[in-house]
Amino acid sequence: MTAPHRDALGTLLRHVLELLDGDVAAVHDRLGLTDYRPRYSPLVRALVTDGPLPIRDLATRVGVTHSAASQTVAGMRRAGLVTLTPGTDARHRIVTLTDRAHTLLPAVEAEWAATTAAMRHLDTELPVPLADELYAVLTALRHRPLRDRIADTGLLPPAGGTPAPVSNG
Repeated sequence: MTAPHRDALGTLLRHVLELLDGDVAAVHDRLGLTDYRPRYSPLVRALVTDGPLPIRDLATRVGVTHSAASQTVAGMRRAGLVTLTPGTDARHRIVTLTDRAHTLLPAVEAEWAATTAAMRHLDTELPVPLADELYAVLTALRHRPLRDRIADTGLLPPAGGTPAPVSNG
């Protein structure tokens, strides 16, 4: 399989994530962690550290949107890893690890430690450690969002202006 074109950054990022997640999922399979996805680990680790949390707080804790956390929690629930109970406010659902999740924790923690070590080794082959580069991207985009940078190209008018015509040919 060839890599996506250099200018297709979103596709390239998804491709890298698919490679990383695919390899971690293969490790999960070999460890017998069936119905366990790589994206579950940050949530599991937060719940181990902080105890039961509302989905909103869990999303904040791991740095994802409420929607992403909710979708991940739904998958974890289907896999029997978490339960959901109503919070004090009817809009909140509290996420709690199940006994099954606690049984899997030694394998999950071992995989996390091994993956962290493997990523550190990968970082030695890169010009800049991957996490450092991704945090630099986040900082730059928080400072000036990509939509503003796209507007700077002249494709979009200033806020409140008339959109530029798009040529079809």
